[in-house]
Amino acid sequence: MKKLYIVLLILLLSATMVFAGGAKEAPAAKAEPAKAAAPAFPEKPIKLVVYLAPGGAGDILARKFTDVASKYSKATFVVENKPGAGGIVALEHIRAQAADGYNLMYVTKSIVSKVATTETDIDLNKEYEWIAMLQVDPECVITNVKNKAHTWEQIFEDSKAKNGNQLWLGPAAGGLDHVTAQKIWASAGMQAKWVPFDSGAKAIAALLGQQGVVYVGNPAEVKGNPDLKVAAICYSERLPEFKDVPTFKELGVNGVENEVMWRGFAVKAGTPAPVIAWYEDLFAKVSNDADWKKTYESDGIAVVNWKKDKFNKLVADDLAEAKAAAKK
Repeated sequence: MKKLYIVLLILLLSATMVFAGGAKEAPAAKAEPAKAAAPAFPEKPIKLVVYLAPGGAGDILARKFTDVASKYSKATFVVENKPGAGGIVALEHIRAQAADGYNLMYVTKSIVSKVATTETDIDLNKEYEWIAMLQVDPECVITNVKNKAHTWEQIFEDSKAKNGNQLWLGPAAGGLDHVTAQKIWASAGMQAKWVPFDSGAKAIAALLGQQGVVYVGNPAEVKGNPDLKVAAICYSERLPEFKDVPTFKELGVNGVENEVMWRGFAVKAGTPAPVIAWYEDLFAKVSNDADWKKTYESDGIAVVNWKKDKFNKLVADDLAEAKAAAKK
């Protein structure tokens, strides 16, 4: 009996040890480190860099953008003017900043023309991301009705009489307006001289002072001044807001019907995709805003919203064309 008791006790102890071993918890799996959440954008004010001086058309547009954008975002935009060299100063400023989206630059086709005609190492195709084109504004020639030559026919005859010494006025030598003037001269078979000013406003003041015959700019610049007149526009058809103004094609000057000033925004290349997506959403809302449309469409400006892929291609094409024109 005692032997049986000992045998049962041994069996009981063995079973207990097996059970205890089987019940032992498996080692816990190594916890994965928590992934850091992407920082929200924006977390601080965004600098809107404008390559023109305060008070100019581009500066006014940039401030209008911030006003309309405030309806759709709590982001704070601070306009920062970086005038100089027709946009080169602002472009250099942008490429010196971090590619984090906190420096948004107001851009126009004139900047592309300026880079094409300037000795600079700036690479518009690789160093910048052109994320939204919001406006298309035809180029045109503007005259002073007090001058003897204020229709296109009179301008053409006056240029012949002056044997290439007729004065055309505008901002920034090498900018879009200057390049447009050169294309008009070549297409019309005439010669003239370009007189650059620090800004379009100063060039218009010179035209009003009868210091030149033509100012190259955009149709809306004549508004509010009865002495100014749009003589012809570089577009494929007449503008509804300026229905009495002929196109150059109508006047027999071909090849300049697509000379337009586009306007939009760019950031430094390498800006994170989520940040660009945030901007694209905001640009879509601004471009569809009734106040934004009313402000610009009444001036003959087409309000659009070209996203980065389409816009980047346009810039590349315009740059190639401007470089080819500069060589000529």
